[in-house]
Amino acid sequence: MANAYNILNDPFLNKGTAFTKRERESLGLIGTLPNKVQTIQEQAKRVYEQYELRPEGMQKRKFLMEIFNTNRTLFYYVVEQHIEELLPVIYDPVIAPAIEKYSEIFMKPQGAAFLSIDNPNDVKASLENAAGGRKIKLIVVTDGEGILGIGDWGENGVNISVGKLMVYTAAAGIDPREVLPVSLDVGTNNETLINDPLYLGEKHARVTGERYYDFVDKFVNIAHEVFPDVYIHFEDFGRNNATKILNKYRKEIPVFNDDVQGTGIVCLSGVLGALNISKEKFTDQIFLTFGAGTAGMGIANMMYREMLVEGMDPEEAKKHFYLVDKQGLLFSDTPGITPEQKPFVRDRSEFKNADELTNLEAVVKAVHPTVMIGTSTTPGAFTEAVVKEMAAHTERPIIFPISNPTKLIEASAANLIEWTDGRALVATGVPSAPVEYKGVTYHIGQANNALIYPGLGLGVLASEAKLVTDGMLSAAAHSLGGIVDPNEKGAPVLPPVSKIQSFSAKEAVSVAQAAIDENLVAKGITDAKAATEKMKWIPKY
Repeated sequence: MANAYNILNDPFLNKGTAFTKRERESLGLIGTLPNKVQTIQEQAKRVYEQYELRPEGMQKRKFLMEIFNTNRTLFYYVVEQHIEELLPVIYDPVIAPAIEKYSEIFMKPQGAAFLSIDNPNDVKASLENAAGGRKIKLIVVTDGEGILGIGDWGENGVNISVGKLMVYTAAAGIDPREVLPVSLDVGTNNETLINDPLYLGEKHARVTGERYYDFVDKFVNIAHEVFPDVYIHFEDFGRNNATKILNKYRKEIPVFNDDVQGTGIVCLSGVLGALNISKEKFTDQIFLTFGAGTAGMGIANMMYREMLVEGMDPEEAKKHFYLVDKQGLLFSDTPGITPEQKPFVRDRSEFKNADELTNLEAVVKAVHPTVMIGTSTTPGAFTEAVVKEMAAHTERPIIFPISNPTKLIEASAANLIEWTDGRALVATGVPSAPVEYKGVTYHIGQANNALIYPGLGLGVLASEAKLVTDGMLSAAAHSLGGIVDPNEKGAPVLPPVSKIQSFSAKEAVSVAQAAIDENLVAKGITDAKAATEKMKWIPKY
């Protein structure tokens, strides 16, 4: 009976009612399950019918997590069958309240490794114990400081690592047995958590400085010692640490930061898609980034690098960028400028009214952007006045309000279409329904990092790439941006999430090919398509 108990409680081994009679006999499962043997299709139908009965939001997610904790193969089979509907439930936006309530509703650790800065000597044992003998190839790690648009959620942030890995598997077929969510608990500055008796993390202020970076370094080094082939995805680190950590390791081992790079890639893809529709040149665009934090600077950097790829002089390229934050346009003498912002700030001498450029509308009037991207988490910041001012100076304004969750978005897609009389090329950070305007149905692309990082990850892992380079990131962006149909009225600037599996596979081949071209792959890997197809896991018994 111990064997039956172990099998039925291991989500990687359990098939539930799909165990055949022969399997039940050989595995000691006779009498432990109802006699009826079901196919995975029959199980999935039952699961989805039960899912539909749950109330919207958290209750639907909670039910899906029960399946995830019980039977991974069935979980991913169901998600793949209904990916467009279920992705927002297992990930963004429903994951935001799930993170906020993580300590309250905790039932199972979901295979995560919980590392505490207060117990640094436990890092190796923690990673080994959580892996349970599995060969880990992909880690998503967070310290919970910059979760989505909701801020510092400490140990609760581990849910973002779990959710990201679900998307990797559902979208790109990364084997769920080879992934590991990791939480780096370095404390929290969220007083609500510290005062919450149910909070499961360390109840002290965030550790910063040398001790913090030593802990991150210890994790990275031990992870590579324990899992030599691992690809590390950093997620939702704070703006003071995200780029610094990425830059420290990206020339040594395969690493990726979704906030610094992923958001930039998906926005670049969206702009490329928009320009396919408008027939305008990339190098003619004037970019305004509203919200100059980790994501905003990742976007500016990705657009800037594309300018260089197009052959533009570096100093000339920088003149195409304007950063706006809560204090207005960022100048060279603005207090608190970060190293990431410094290359893109402007001199006051460029403007006759520099002292008046303290809000978004004033800046838009002064610089006439053609591309405006919002990562500010300031709801409603793209007002009718701002949008109409922008649209007065460009034929097809490209406007991406990508802050999430929904309550923090800078403007709705419907308003952007109406205020520009249907001329705006729009992508949003959260799912947006099609907009009906003057007889045209405008399909709204979702600038969701899930369009990028799964395919990128599959390409990196399939090619066994030694590093993740700018060339590989650019290959992913162009692969996605090239999917848009420019001749369709109201066409989206990014492909729909419903097709995420097919274009993730396409991206993976492009990324793997870029790695091959740069001679960064394992010996013997010469065929990008064959390598990615061999790597792909399919949910079946």
